[in-house]
Amino acid sequence: MKAFVAGATGRTGKRIVQVLTEREIPVVALVRDRAKAKEILPANVELVVGDLANGDRLAEAMQGCSAVLSAAGAMPSLDFTEPFRVDYWGTNNLIDAAKIAEIEHFVLVSSLCVSQFFHPLNLFWLVLYWKSQAEKDLQKSGLTYTVIRPGGLLDTDNEEAIVAAKADTLSGGRIPRLKVAQVSVAALFEPASHNKIVEIVAEPDAQSQDWKQLFLNV
Repeated sequence: MKAFVAGATGRTGKRIVQVLTEREIPVVALVRDRAKAKEILPANVELVVGDLANGDRLAEAMQGCSAVLSAAGAMPSLDFTEPFRVDYWGTNNLIDAAKIAEIEHFVLVSSLCVSQFFHPLNLFWLVLYWKSQAEKDLQKSGLTYTVIRPGGLLDTDNEEAIVAAKADTLSGGRIPRLKVAQVSVAALFEPASHNKIVEIVAEPDAQSQDWKQLFLNV
């Protein structure tokens, strides 16, 4: 297995790269700034400089990979086009490139509540709406996929157990970014994750489950 990671230098993406490399899975990381990426990512990661707008370059960079994991997402900005360009158009470019590269599994990190149009987060230029549209396009793409919808993201890990649920089941809760990364990578090895939307949060009183059972429950 070799994995292509989009959003690799972001706060969730870099943890996905970390988990992949800890499992000795070769990684190709899409980055905008090579110097920054060298500071953040492990030395054995292959860096490809580019962005989600260049679909042809994406397909070329994915050659030889069997999995794509995307943690790319728009940053808060005054640019009202950014959620469309990153979360929707950029994700679609990744999907198209993955089809050309004959990727076996596409894991997309999305968000809880993407189906709620009147959610307050949509005040940020409809970011949840564009995430939801990208999810739908991935589902229709013909690729084997797993959509991970985490709750509020925490930079610090904790000992709480992961709770997984079907699409549009959870409406709140939080989860460390490292746990999101662990679930994303685990999905690559569990057939029970295939073609599912998996909502996740972490809760102190939840019962710990192995990865297979976690995905089977969804």
